[in-house]
Amino acid sequence: MPPPADIVKVAIEWPGANAQLIEMDQKRPLSSIIREVCDGWSLSGSEQFALRYADGPQLYITEQSRGDIKNGTILRLAISPARAARQLLERIQSHGIDARLEALKELAKLSADPTFAAEFINMEGIGTLARLVESGTHFGEMLAFTLTAFLELMDHGIVSWDLISLSFIKQIAGYVNQPMVDVSILQRSLAILESMVLNSHSLYHRVAQEITVGQLIGHLQVSNQEIQTYAIALINALFLKAPEDRRQEMASSLAQKHLRSIILNHVIRGNRPIKAEMAHQLYVLQVLTFNLLEERMMTKMDPNDQAQRDIIFELRRIAFDGENDPTGTEKRKAMYTKDYKMLGFTNHVNPAMDFTQTPPGMLALDNMLYLAKVHQDTYIRIVLENSSREDKHECPFGRCAIELTRMLCEILQVGELPNEGCNDYHPMFFTHDRAWEEFFCVCIQLLNKTWKEMRATAEDFNKVMQVVREQITRALAMKPSSIDQLKTKLRGLNYSEILRLRQSERMSQDDFQSPPIIELRERIQPEILELIKQQRLNRLCEGSCFRKLGNRRRQEKFWFCRLSLNHKVLHYGDLDESPQGEVPFELLSDKIPVSDIKSVVTGKDCPHMKEKSALKQNKEVLELAFSVLYDPDETLNFVAPNKYEYCIWTDGLCALLGREMGSDLTRSDLDTLISMEMKLRLLDLENITIPEAPPPVPKEPSSYNFTYNYS
Repeated sequence: MPPPADIVKVAIEWPGANAQLIEMDQKRPLSSIIREVCDGWSLSGSEQFALRYADGPQLYITEQSRGDIKNGTILRLAISPARAARQLLERIQSHGIDARLEALKELAKLSADPTFAAEFINMEGIGTLARLVESGTHFGEMLAFTLTAFLELMDHGIVSWDLISLSFIKQIAGYVNQPMVDVSILQRSLAILESMVLNSHSLYHRVAQEITVGQLIGHLQVSNQEIQTYAIALINALFLKAPEDRRQEMASSLAQKHLRSIILNHVIRGNRPIKAEMAHQLYVLQVLTFNLLEERMMTKMDPNDQAQRDIIFELRRIAFDGENDPTGTEKRKAMYTKDYKMLGFTNHVNPAMDFTQTPPGMLALDNMLYLAKVHQDTYIRIVLENSSREDKHECPFGRCAIELTRMLCEILQVGELPNEGCNDYHPMFFTHDRAWEEFFCVCIQLLNKTWKEMRATAEDFNKVMQVVREQITRALAMKPSSIDQLKTKLRGLNYSEILRLRQSERMSQDDFQSPPIIELRERIQPEILELIKQQRLNRLCEGSCFRKLGNRRRQEKFWFCRLSLNHKVLHYGDLDESPQGEVPFELLSDKIPVSDIKSVVTGKDCPHMKEKSALKQNKEVLELAFSVLYDPDETLNFVAPNKYEYCIWTDGLCALLGREMGSDLTRSDLDTLISMEMKLRLLDLENITIPEAPPPVPKEPSSYNFTYNYS
């Protein structure tokens, strides 16, 4: 007979004594259970003790968290959080250096525990640590442990960052500005400054006064990628929180300090592979840089502004060499109207009206002027080439440039905030100081070329733009490393190739529609589905690493989950670092019987998406979130590292529970594998036997029996 649901069997350890094996009644008060355990070892003062996990982060167990205890868990009797906090507070203020170092080391470890942190903070522990830092008397390991503990405690959100003193900020900034400082101290100092900037508007201004862009850029030229990541993260934080009027100024300063070329040479083209967190920070910097275009993108042209109209005049002058304009007002107006039509504007009389829609607003005009001035030959060729075509086949440069600018803003999400968990940066945008403008110039040439290949007319405008969008997005997905490589990728994606790719991709959807082929698909589908199911379950048995989302991304915390080989238990546990390869079951301390799993939920239905309001706004994270709901009313929450892992795990869990696998990946795999199998079977003509036809019988059709070997 199985034990009641409220009873969990655990082992409890105490140094120098045999472990106690007890059946913990989850309905009993925790204090009563601790008293009973203390009595077993003849320990008095049970109120001075608490239970902690023996493995993993070794967190304290509270009435709120005790529901996470599973059968077979190993616990440890320890001094209570309040007593531990009091003792450590006394020891870190002692005169003995060795005793103080050991206390700070233990404090750095315990500070991650929310129960301990609350007790330590209530005893003014953060103020004590801040004073130790401000004194400037701690160095090396002692200072590193002090900063680690401070950061962990602040990350719990119990104390406001606004309470931090100016002298503390100056001291932390001093460590960042020092030419030679211990790596661990530098890492923690950069992380503390980033948290200050992100969590307090007033501290942003103080940090910005103490830290210069040049000093941060210097940290990008080191060989340690962790330091580089923290430095870029702080630059991003300063960029993100800067007032709008200061962002352009900051961008100019970064350009003068050659930030882009330093990142390209020391990070992107460095000798080390880009880790996930560095990729995220590069993506954030890319987004923030492109967001500087938002103001121009959302600015309408004022038709009465002469300076703005002069830009249009300049476009006309460069294209048609307007030095010999006629003197008469009417003649000049007629010529301008003709030229504006040849330039491809929709409004031939007053082309300024073409730029009154936002987006793309004035950004489109900026792009056109850059092309005309920097790539003048290309600009003149495109304009004159189209002006000499028949009216029905001309590619309207002005209209195309405006629509293309709007499209590029959508593709690169100009004006949108960075997505948590997204690593989608493009190396080529770090290879040129005017990457956005150069990108536009390449794409407008592509549009002109595709227009000719499609032999398009004005009625085909939207069709051409759809093809160009597909060409650009496919090329970007290949992650070209430079603008020149982008051109090469786009040359390979001409209109004919796009048609071929579309046809190839449709083959899996509407390949063959005759009744015998449909019947064959239906016969094959169960086999293929079973094959996909086994592949998904095998991947779950191999396991995957998931990152814990916290307040501070660079303090990487990982956990690993994998399915037992007999498909009966989910094993999971915390890891200190991202694993290289498979993690043994012995290192995964927690487990969930598959028989206890009630359902799998995704997206906004996940408990951890409802709890974190900041994440609820984040579409990227929402699309990667899923949760396992199991008895009794417990959840195991996931955020997949990418869409592929999300599909693998949600499909695998559904297969485990005997439910339909419904992800896009499964549908794609199913269609692809069925099409491949059908082609193999239908093209295997060696196994087709055609008997000799009998003599024709009058008024009766000839009968041919085709025997297909489907094996």
